Amino acid sequence: MSTAATHPSAYEAVASTGPNVRHFLFRRLHSLTGLVFGGYLVVHLLINASLVEGARHDGHPSVFQVQVDKIHSLPFLPVIETVFIYLPILFHTIYGIWVTLTGRPNVQNYPYGKNWFYVLQRASAVVLVFFMLFHVLGMKGVFGGDVGRALTFAPLAATQSTVNHFQSAWWVGYVVYPIGILASCYHLANGFWTAGITWGLTVSAHAQKRWGLACSGLFALTLVCGLLALVSTLRAKAGPLPADVVPELRGPGNIGDKGTPPAAPNAAGSQAR
Repeated sequence: MSTAATHPSAYEAVASTGPNVRHFLFRRLHSLTGLVFGGYLVVHLLINASLVEGARHDGHPSVFQVQVDKIHSLPFLPVIETVFIYLPILFHTIYGIWVTLTGRPNVQNYPYGKNWFYVLQRASAVVLVFFMLFHVLGMKGVFGGDVGRALTFAPLAATQSTVNHFQSAWWVGYVVYPIGILASCYHLANGFWTAGITWGLTVSAHAQKRWGLACSGLFALTLVCGLLALVSTLRAKAGPLPADVVPELRGPGNIGDKGTPPAAPNAAGSQAR
């Protein structure tokens, strides 16, 4: 009797496991890019926490300005940003959207803590997609109008332009960023916790519990840093930037338009020009 039907060829065996191998590799790459972006986010929030110092007017740069200067003095900065920030975020986001769309949450049938963590991870991911778009495009000067000008980040006046960014509109500082910071910190901490399982570092329940405590501490640390930066900038005074450091807006119809923040309202309630 022929055994061809019961013993598939090596090619058929590999082909049948192809989707599983791809899924395994994509999940590992998704986790790895999440760790890269997560590490960047921790550093980003720690640096932003130095905004608590505020803008200095004694001729010395603030701690935040010093850190921004160091970053912008790096050689090949656009290449570094693209390879280590934008591309990892892009893959992590695209694959994360696929996971969200194809996932089947069963929290209604099994309302356990870990299931709720999964649902919140997916929900925070959706929030993060829109928050990152707003944050990056706003800082880069893509939006137009008075709000777009105030949102634009000026590296040579880092502290003051960040204050203007958060105070560009009431909904920016009091709605968008509180929600975005909370979603970012939760997604970071819970993502690090699941990465321990993904990479086989926390196999036992005891190890997962210990790592969960560490990730809870990371959540608290990053949330405090983010809120410190937010509250500090909202308490500071918005104001115009020196004309020689104001970047140009990049959005459609804004080419050549300087991103000067809008003037303060005058006594009649209209903006002074």
